[in-house]
Amino acid sequence: MTDITVATRHEDLARSFARRKWRALAVPAILLVYFAYVFAAFDIGGVIAQAKPDHAKVLLRDFWSYKTQVSHENRTGQTVVAIEGERRGTYPADAPPDWVHRKGETTAIDLPGGASVTYLPGTVARLEIPQFGPVTVALDGRKVTLELPQGKNLPDWISASRTRVSVDQGDWRFSMTRNRTETFRYFPGWELFFFTLDSPFHGKSVSQLVSLALWGPRVDPAMPNIQAMARDFWNNNMWHHSNVFWAMAETVLMAFLGTMGAGLIALPLAFLAAVNFTPLNALRLALRRVFDFLRGVDGLIWTVILSRAFGPGPLTGSLAILLTDTGTFGKMFSEALENIDGKQVEGIGSTGANGIQRARFGVIPQIAPVILSQLLYYLESNTRSATVIGALVGGGIGLLLTQAIITQKDWEEVSYYVILIVLTVMAMDSISGWIRRRFIKG
Repeated sequence: MTDITVATRHEDLARSFARRKWRALAVPAILLVYFAYVFAAFDIGGVIAQAKPDHAKVLLRDFWSYKTQVSHENRTGQTVVAIEGERRGTYPADAPPDWVHRKGETTAIDLPGGASVTYLPGTVARLEIPQFGPVTVALDGRKVTLELPQGKNLPDWISASRTRVSVDQGDWRFSMTRNRTETFRYFPGWELFFFTLDSPFHGKSVSQLVSLALWGPRVDPAMPNIQAMARDFWNNNMWHHSNVFWAMAETVLMAFLGTMGAGLIALPLAFLAAVNFTPLNALRLALRRVFDFLRGVDGLIWTVILSRAFGPGPLTGSLAILLTDTGTFGKMFSEALENIDGKQVEGIGSTGANGIQRARFGVIPQIAPVILSQLLYYLESNTRSATVIGALVGGGIGLLLTQAIITQKDWEEVSYYVILIVLTVMAMDSISGWIRRRFIKG
């Protein structure tokens, strides 16, 4: 080996090493520049600065808990105890919960950790907070005043202004404004989910409910107790289970009509778009462009367009899903047709079968697993999409979900709807998997 060859090889190795080194440095540098651009373009620093962890904590707590509100109207002097502050969850004036004690114009409220709040005459509230001392909040004209224990500074869990004083202790909150004095106590679970306060079954334990359902005396002489329980649950005026059930059924129906309708339309069109079934290039290319157009426009955009044309409603949502999925199914089905085994079709044709019979017995059995799998998968996926579409066109569970979010206080209902949607999708996934297995295995 000559010296020139050795030198050349050394130069090649040096250049190769330099290229690898440059690549090793270039990739991290590009990523660093990209993330720096993202940080600046989306104002990540500003978002972090404006974040309010306390609000997020309250939101998450509202997902899995409920609050009972003791509200005192400062103008009228009326005190009301209600679950979630709703009229349908209001306790009778003479039968408040056992942690609320009313005596004349005074209302004493027992709170977790030994704390207590007492509403006194004259729009004065006295708070007893262990390890901090008594706090007095009063309405003086149009100004809300705050009096802390001697020697104590304002802690971060108390906020005070001329028009509002609020105290947040995690599992309970207190606030006073010019119009209203309120105390919120949080409890885990979803209260009144099964039976409301006016139901004879409210407050019963599971064993008591089982006893009443099986052999207890009838609460309503007109029907058995188990039927009365089902009636009170179905007609729950706080959680509206009947409305939620029909809304969820409407969402599933919206997804079913759109998906199956798209499959019925796309299958015959797929034969015209497949190269081995349609020799006319112009027709085949035109259909493929139609498929690209239909699936290229998002379902939400179709929803806006169709709602403008036909008005809001679940049928508009079904049509939006149908248009989008027709393009998707047309592309997938035509590609499946182009990959079939032609020998089976030729074998069917050798028996004297016509074109329809060759398609029925030679083509469909080959692509049926693909068609069924895609239809069932998109039916499951479109159930989730129908939730968002329903929020736009005013149909299904999406409408109820949007209304609950807009109120900014019914987050436990938001959690209920989300869990119901997830369970429905899981059920549909299990059913579709079972159907696929039965179909493929025979």
